[in-house]
Amino acid sequence: MNESITAIVPAAGVGSRMKADRPKQYLTLLGQTVLEHTVTKLLSHPLINQVVIAISDDDPYYSTLALANHDQIVRVSGGTERAGSVLSALNYVCQNSHSEWVLVHDAARPCFRLDDVSKLIDTATQHEVGAILASPVRDTMKRANDEQDIDHTVERVALWHALTPQMFRAEPLKHALSTAIQQSVTITDEASAFEWLGHNPALVAGRADNIKITQPEDLALAEFYLRRDEEMK
Repeated sequence: MNESITAIVPAAGVGSRMKADRPKQYLTLLGQTVLEHTVTKLLSHPLINQVVIAISDDDPYYSTLALANHDQIVRVSGGTERAGSVLSALNYVCQNSHSEWVLVHDAARPCFRLDDVSKLIDTATQHEVGAILASPVRDTMKRANDEQDIDHTVERVALWHALTPQMFRAEPLKHALSTAIQQSVTITDEASAFEWLGHNPALVAGRADNIKITQPEDLALAEFYLRRDEEMK
């Protein structure tokens, strides 16, 4: 790929399930916030030259980070939902950047691998829609009834855990998200906006240790993975 890519990081969430005194992206791992780990790693990929971060307007933490003064990082206003935050970043990219492609990544996923990002880029740029990192489901899956008892076992063949990054062309993704939002469609990730339009993004197998920090116990696991990666360098 000859052109550079803009990464989008939606980081306007409050992370209430962490039960912490601040949003999860501002919790500390190995001396840096989760957000700093994530964004610094994104910028270390040779094909990513800019990161656009969607932050709540009333966020008191971001401005205290060195990221706020980084010349390759742009802050935009985040929305109340993920789709709104990503759309806000896309509006900036489409108006101010020459990047045809964007790579959207969760702020709370600092443990991704750069070689997985490279595999994603290779697949997405050769696909008519785009691609996402994903991990095949390994566990037995159960469908619950209204009483939270087991209703039946779900066949796990062909089931995948959706991960990030997810990579698409900026203009089609902007169209897909804005159309879905206008019609009050629930969009849980970028791929689901294309799925709703009848398109089929590609799946790229990524490492299962690309975890999203959601629960308190995830923080210790993320620290373990980051420390391991540092020791392997």
